[in-house]
Amino acid sequence: MAKVPRNFRLLEELEKGEKGIGDGSCSYGLEDGDDIMMSHWNGTIIGPGHTVHENRIYSLKITCGENYPDAPPTIQFISRVNLPFVSQVDGKVDPSKLPVLAHWNRNHSIETVLVEIRREMASFNNRKLPQPPEGSTFS
Repeated sequence: MAKVPRNFRLLEELEKGEKGIGDGSCSYGLEDGDDIMMSHWNGTIIGPGHTVHENRIYSLKITCGENYPDAPPTIQFISRVNLPFVSQVDGKVDPSKLPVLAHWNRNHSIETVLVEIRREMASFNNRKLPQPPEGSTFS
């Protein structure tokens, strides 16, 4: 099967992101509409219900390097969050601790990553973790 070029793939993801995903619990788009390389993205995750994350809005920075989608994007939380795969120093997601990034394949997408992070927030081990004050950010 032919490999879809990076820019075609990212245009497809941009179109999907602008339309919104499913129930609107995750969204994403380009940080700057003039970014012709489509490298820098913003993402938003609305915390899952019945967890300590409920009604919280988490902002993330997503960077798709030149090898995307063959290599995973880098993810960094702007909003402070206490999760085992997020550095408490700078908000960067450790790819080795988040299965969707650790076992990346080119069929995954920005959407896949955001949905998986949200699923992790609702997991048994993370749903009750004490969280930093709402609205606080990594500097």
